[in-house]
Amino acid sequence: MAENHGMVGDVYFPAPEIIEQAHIPNYEKVHAEAMADLPGFWGRIAAENFEWYQPWEKVLDDHNAPFYKWFVGAKVNIIHNALDRHMRTSVRNKAALIFEGEPGDMRTYTYQQLNYEVCKFASVLRSLGVAKGDRVTIYMGRIPELMIAMLACAKIGAMHSVVYGGFSTEALLDRINDSQSEVLVTCDGAWLRGNIVPLKEIANAAVERADSIHSVVCVKRTGEDVEMVPDRDHWYHDLMALPIADPHSATEVMDAEDPLFILYTSGTTGKPKAILHTHGGYMVGTATTLKWVFDMKPEDVWWCAADPGWITGHSYIVYSPLILGATSFMYEGAPTHPNPDRWWSMIAQYGITILYTAPTAIRGLMRFGENWPNLHDLSSLRLLGSVGEPINPAAWSWYYRVIGKERCPIMDTWWQTETGNFMITPLPSVPLKPGSGTRGFPGVDIDVVDEEGEPVGVNEEGYLVIKRPWPAMLRTIFGDPDRYVRQYWSRYEEQGWYLPGDSAKKDEDGYIWIIGRIDDVIKVSGYRLGTAEVESALVSHAAVAEAAVIGIPDQLRGNIIKAFCILRDGFEPSDKLSAELRDHVGHEVGPIAKPTTVDFVDELPKTRSGKIMRRVLKAKVLGEELGDLSTLAN
Repeated sequence: MAENHGMVGDVYFPAPEIIEQAHIPNYEKVHAEAMADLPGFWGRIAAENFEWYQPWEKVLDDHNAPFYKWFVGAKVNIIHNALDRHMRTSVRNKAALIFEGEPGDMRTYTYQQLNYEVCKFASVLRSLGVAKGDRVTIYMGRIPELMIAMLACAKIGAMHSVVYGGFSTEALLDRINDSQSEVLVTCDGAWLRGNIVPLKEIANAAVERADSIHSVVCVKRTGEDVEMVPDRDHWYHDLMALPIADPHSATEVMDAEDPLFILYTSGTTGKPKAILHTHGGYMVGTATTLKWVFDMKPEDVWWCAADPGWITGHSYIVYSPLILGATSFMYEGAPTHPNPDRWWSMIAQYGITILYTAPTAIRGLMRFGENWPNLHDLSSLRLLGSVGEPINPAAWSWYYRVIGKERCPIMDTWWQTETGNFMITPLPSVPLKPGSGTRGFPGVDIDVVDEEGEPVGVNEEGYLVIKRPWPAMLRTIFGDPDRYVRQYWSRYEEQGWYLPGDSAKKDEDGYIWIIGRIDDVIKVSGYRLGTAEVESALVSHAAVAEAAVIGIPDQLRGNIIKAFCILRDGFEPSDKLSAELRDHVGHEVGPIAKPTTVDFVDELPKTRSGKIMRRVLKAKVLGEELGDLSTLAN
């Protein structure tokens, strides 16, 4: 690759000062060291960057694969590293969390203040009978109390099960029943697009049918009148004012392999899976990846614009920024309320230095044009990030040019609820290709293989596999170890490889390009076409803001492609535009990829994390059962 900086052709090269200031200026050297001695690599990182009550006897125990164990015999609690140890240093006086509510209210918590609240709520949970190993379900809006509740659970050794605050009664009920939680933490409501989401009402309907919940704690957020059931329901502020809310609550000493939380993720079929993560490995993996990938510095103001209700929020809002002593920003509501510049105004106001968000949010904001972001001073930004699905080159280019002002490298990360942390990701010091997550994080052994497990050729499509374990990996599916083995380890059982369920290709530089879920690949006349490739072609047209494509069975060609497009402001649906878009895809990808039909829609079915649910579109078109919709956002 050329020695230069900025965009050179289709490749972005970081400026020399970015490389010099990066925590890892030489990816190749560090990755080679990690691959040569994986336990030694992670053992050194764990010893040098974290405090342990008791050291480990062995870094990695793989004798019972795929039930791997990390930092075996060590004693730790993630809260000791996220809060307790900072109380001994000047970090305690630093802002841990800056919050802005959708109505415009603001709060700031220093590390000292956050620790004070977490200790008090940990005592409250203990007084409600919550003990080490118990499950607590949390169903809230994006407010500081959500973070406080998660941290308090971890402090006392209870597993939190966070359910996104937009899920239905049925989805909440299923997750309560599966986890057998005894306490539910919720709020009266949450602000979204100027409206109130009635969380307590939904929670009441679920708890009435749940057999395990004995106590509900409710945060007063919106001030709406809600039904509080005597002897079961308690106001958060009332409990926190009682003597039981001890600000000197002790942190439970945990084994490194003790469970930290469970988090439900959807499958294409069947009930959602409760992914289980543990204290030790998850702590080491998440904090190390955040530090290296986003080059975290003490003066940064970090905004992960996700929701704590999914893994990005767990790993990169709640836990790893606190472990690193960083300052995080949290915003409650919609990116376009009351105007499409809400995000850009907050970046300017709070001096945000790093923004990490999803391609679906970028594409949604692209629809409103460049004038809105150009109203604001975005010069504080130095790094940008992307998460949730492959970012198509058109959105990457807009993000880089309009938001980053051609200064900010974009860290395009691929990972999963199951992996716990970034797996395929650039570092700020490496060249970038729009649409590719580059290569595995140092120590992540990742490849693209065929059905037999043989590496595929350059730019050939195959199955993405992870060949060696990593510290933040899932340990099991809670309550269903057989499904864990079957779901993730059975296809390449002999090789002992983890199968994420994505198809991908690897280019001549070893860069990985995620094509889509294995079930998001369409075979037309014998050719396998990734939905992401066709969708990127559609979105590269000036009229299209978002697109989804599906394969519809066809007797002649095996499948035909059907497209669904959301148009940008200023464009209207028409037969002429439909034909133009079909031809555009033919030009960009090839005639084989031309959609047979293009439907214009106002929205697409998405999960809470912004991933398009193509199976829902397909089922609807074919008149089939829609399956599990618990993760559907709209």
